[in-house]
Amino acid sequence: MSENSQTSADWSGPHRAHSNRELIGWVWRSYLKRHWPKIAAALVLMAIEGSMLGALSYIVQPMFDLVFLAGNRSAIYWVAGVIAGIFLVRAVSDFGHRLLMNGAGLAVTSSMQRDMLGHLLTLDSAYFQFNAPGTLIERVRGDTTLANQIWMQVLGTAWREVVTVIALLGVAISVDWRWTIVAVAGVPILLGPVLGMQRYVRKKALAARELAARLSTLLDEIFHGMDTIKLNNSEAFEDVRFGAAVDRYLNQEMKVRIGQAGLPSTMDVVAAIGFASVVIYGGGEIIDGKKTVGQFMSFFTAIALLFDPFRRLANVAGAWQATRASLERIRNVFHVAPSIHAPARPAALPDNPRGADIRFERVAASYGHVPALREVTFLAKAGETTALVGASGAGKSTIFSVLTRLLDADSGKITVGGVPSTEFGLADLRQLFSVVTQDAPMFDESLRHNIVLATPDVTEERVSAAVDAAHLRDFVAGSPEGLETPAGPRGTG
Repeated sequence: MSENSQTSADWSGPHRAHSNRELIGWVWRSYLKRHWPKIAAALVLMAIEGSMLGALSYIVQPMFDLVFLAGNRSAIYWVAGVIAGIFLVRAVSDFGHRLLMNGAGLAVTSSMQRDMLGHLLTLDSAYFQFNAPGTLIERVRGDTTLANQIWMQVLGTAWREVVTVIALLGVAISVDWRWTIVAVAGVPILLGPVLGMQRYVRKKALAARELAARLSTLLDEIFHGMDTIKLNNSEAFEDVRFGAAVDRYLNQEMKVRIGQAGLPSTMDVVAAIGFASVVIYGGGEIIDGKKTVGQFMSFFTAIALLFDPFRRLANVAGAWQATRASLERIRNVFHVAPSIHAPARPAALPDNPRGADIRFERVAASYGHVPALREVTFLAKAGETTALVGASGAGKSTIFSVLTRLLDADSGKITVGGVPSTEFGLADLRQLFSVVTQDAPMFDESLRHNIVLATPDVTEERVSAAVDAAHLRDFVAGSPEGLETPAGPRGTG
């Protein structure tokens, strides 16, 4: 277990913040690296698309100087052809990189969701005592989808806009480096406010994701407890409760949107200072004949186009803060480690079923800091029926949990056939028990799937015997597709 991991038995919230370098490195190593050919090709196409704006601003100079002012008719056709070519190249490269990045993004999202579920399935049952189903659904579905959608946009937009900025600055500098310095002189002034807004967006985005998880939890509780709600006439109460949660989420999400909108708006302040300064400084040089109209228009076009990618880069900074909030929540799930492990050399299961007595000796157990069992001692002899009777909350379910090691005892000893339960492999131990719960869950699969579950190599004879033992023969015979009939969500048919 790494020093940053935490056992699922005592984990109930966000673990720690991660640096940009940590998050980017993790996403690259775990998910993006395997798609590097697609991503590399997409980045090349983005670079081509971004450089076309530089080419467009450059062609403005001959368009004015040779065509409009000098009246060179022969130049009309090649200038028009170059401009048309620029837009065609942009169209093809834009379509290509979007196709490649969307394909990689969908693959990354599905891989991350599968990895998250696979990891969650390894965690202790205690972890799920502290984390509601709605919260975990939001982590697996909501956070991964949002993070990867925005991540691919951030990666693509940032690279394309950086190339665009370089191309446009190159054109502006080629016309006059002094004009260029004057035009962008206001950028450093806004670095402080921009960094402050980024921190604000990240903080509010993290809070918004937590509130989104709360909404999922409320919906899960409402839909699973529909009969209870109706029997207690609490429909109006639940409606108000959910409405209040929605309002809190919208309020937090609106703060995120305000922060994200403020980042690109700061670029307009820089643009106002830059354009005014260039017109004052450059206009005088044109009047004095030091620069041509075509040169000024080429420069002016480059600078005008330059502030759009600057604005989009500022927007990317805000989007990255929202992405980072989701990636941190996802990463923190992977930091949780199970505390219940199988021994390195599992003991063999009892050979003689009649000798497989179950013995509890002064067993104590708890959920976190809440005691559930105290000094429990009893013997359940093999071949006999042993009933545990008690009030709700007395610990009957907890006894079964510690027996099957869904929860480990804090103290005491549990043996099966004289062998401590902790010495068996987890799968071997749990296959000793059959369970019929008060509210048996059913999966939205076929009836056969719900009977067999993960049991390997089940014969038709065993399935048929199980159907008869559960008195389901008439029900299966009356189902449209027999054992292949879908059970429906939670067994609703």
